Amino acid sequence: MVATAVRYLREAVADAARQLEDAGCATPRLDAELLVAAALGTPREQIHLDSRRLLNNDVEAAIATLVRRRAAREPIAYILGRRAFRRIELEVDPRVLVPRPETELLVDAAIGLPDGARVHEVGTGSGAVALAIKDGRPDLGVTASDTSPEAVEVARRNAARLGVDVEIERAADLPAGAAGADLVVANLPYVREDEWPDLAPEITRYEPRGALVAGPGGLEAIEALVVSAPSRIRVALEHAPSQAEAIRGVLAGGTTLRDLAGLERVTVGHIP
Repeated sequence: MVATAVRYLREAVADAARQLEDAGCATPRLDAELLVAAALGTPREQIHLDSRRLLNNDVEAAIATLVRRRAAREPIAYILGRRAFRRIELEVDPRVLVPRPETELLVDAAIGLPDGARVHEVGTGSGAVALAIKDGRPDLGVTASDTSPEAVEVARRNAARLGVDVEIERAADLPAGAAGADLVVANLPYVREDEWPDLAPEITRYEPRGALVAGPGGLEAIEALVVSAPSRIRVALEHAPSQAEAIRGVLAGGTTLRDLAGLERVTVGHIP
């Protein structure tokens, strides 16, 4: 049987946006456009040009499935299977965190290093930071590690797909080979256990808890790295804004970078 036209594309987008707004999604119109575009297999920009396109039953069914997932607050990046980060696009799934814009500050901390400097990322997850550093500065020697074998698999796949030469290994927080790095960057867990229930459903229902929650105080993972790292090694650490002062206190010459919202987000300094 030939599928029949159901409604215009613009109507599908508007209906999807209303459903996502009712579900409490923060950016319902943007999400709706991304999901409809994915169902059609076209770039998001194209749906504005084809707003009067009639949709058939197959496309309507695909849109409905995607919208249901997002209405359940599944992150858009997991639904689409990808996330843009600086100049690269990463494959992501629930084995790794969704890369966030504020984490790009870790890349900024490395971009100004001298030619040929060595950088190691601890807790690489999807590989976002390490791969973005190497993409922006091919002359740097970049390596990465994660304690999760699932994360290492995702990061290696991203490196291979992007053609970026970054060695990624499963290892403890700071592998022995990283001790000679000129800069260690890390977005380690920094959420307190009591904060977890109050986070957005996108996080608590779908993202890996172990990559976010550090312990009762929130600083346990960062403190463990500071204790294990060799003296005088330079580090760039992402953290909650409320933790900035404490982290400056454990690093020598610590200075803190602010994110686009003006919040203290990444502190750079030396291990005493």
